Amino acid sequence: MKIVIANESHIQYAEIICETIKESAKVRGTGIAERTPEYIIKKISTGHAVIATHNDEFAGFCYIEIWSNNEFVVNSGLIVHPDFRNQGLAKEIKKRILEHSKELYPKAKIFGITTGLAVMKINYELGYQPVTFSELTTDEDFWNGCRTCKNFDILTRTERKMCLCTGMLYDPNHEKNIKQHEYDSKVLTRLKKIKQALFLKKT
Repeated sequence: MKIVIANESHIQYAEIICETIKESAKVRGTGIAERTPEYIIKKISTGHAVIATHNDEFAGFCYIEIWSNNEFVVNSGLIVHPDFRNQGLAKEIKKRILEHSKELYPKAKIFGITTGLAVMKINYELGYQPVTFSELTTDEDFWNGCRTCKNFDILTRTERKMCLCTGMLYDPNHEKNIKQHEYDSKVLTRLKKIKQALFLKKT
């Protein structure tokens, strides 16, 4: 398995990356903001993405977005192809994109929003902390990127204070980010259930 900074030789995978993201959203039944092949190509071409391949087959992907004049960085679009899941690949991709983000933007706060408990676990183990949306970027373009998510109406109803997603932040100013104790999934599982109860009531 190769996990590398994406370059123009990887543009050929743009279509399958987008298709994999789209299909994953359908299977999971959760909100995933879709991206176009053109957007993915831009990230690849500018060195703002990490890609995993195995024998030239697409295996996984994640990219970097920059907001609020480089104050915030997002590691977004994490996806692993179904043929390569349950092998720990997602964590290796997240680890590499985090390292790359710190190399490119050493002073930036790095964050992500997700509904997936597996991604929350990975983020926590890499040093991210759950935070309120008020601690994240206020950049309109970032939040407009959520428009393709099926839960966008929840975000707008709450005036961007909360959604089914959980915000997680890696602050480079904190000396000890990596956690020394085990991740407790019960807390975030409970949080997710509370959000679902609040926002997904039958109308």
